[in-house]
Amino acid sequence: MRDGLSARDALAKLLEQDADRDLRQVGLVDARGGAAAHTGPGCHAWAGHLVGEGFACQGNILVGQETVDTMAAAFRGAKGELSSRLVAALAAGERAGGDKRGKQASALYVVRPKGGYGGMNDVLVDLRVDDHADPVKELSRLLDLNNLYFGTSPDIDKLPIEGDVLADLRRVMASKGFYRGNASGPWDDATAKALDIFVASENFEERVDLRKRTIDRAVLAHLRTHL
Repeated sequence: MRDGLSARDALAKLLEQDADRDLRQVGLVDARGGAAAHTGPGCHAWAGHLVGEGFACQGNILVGQETVDTMAAAFRGAKGELSSRLVAALAAGERAGGDKRGKQASALYVVRPKGGYGGMNDVLVDLRVDDHADPVKELSRLLDLNNLYFGTSPDIDKLPIEGDVLADLRRVMASKGFYRGNASGPWDDATAKALDIFVASENFEERVDLRKRTIDRAVLAHLRTHL
């Protein structure tokens, strides 16, 4: 696909060269949204797949066809970022029966050019739950935390650090030992220095802009729960 092949053509080329293709299960989606999948007859029942515009879902040792059908429907109907849509599909598949052996692990990996922390790499989301009684629910919780720290907000949800917002941030910083001054009053150098250290300590550099003096609404709501 890197050389320009469609998902369908790339899959055909892979299978043609694979002596164990009857044991393979694979799904591919190309940059144009074309999808292709293969489930070899030697995969453990129930095994199968379903492809649509921009996605491929598949599984083996499942309770039945309803698992992948439900996953596909959930992905088509979900809104928001790709990571959230993928978790919605996983959760739907689990509710529809999922793996007939039970549940234990889940994972999510999404890349985007310079999507990583500070734009230093392409890994937007990389989360794993290797052993858990409710792995998809735990994956969803981790994704919420990932979005809190590393997500982005539209301009309408970037709040100026002034008034009640500034006062609440000072109270939060005071409760954690980062600020010793009065919660009221205008912005000053002491507040700027304290907030700079606090934001770095809490890993909210991606969600607080000290130069523009703004904070993302979601982060402020999170911090206010600690007042």
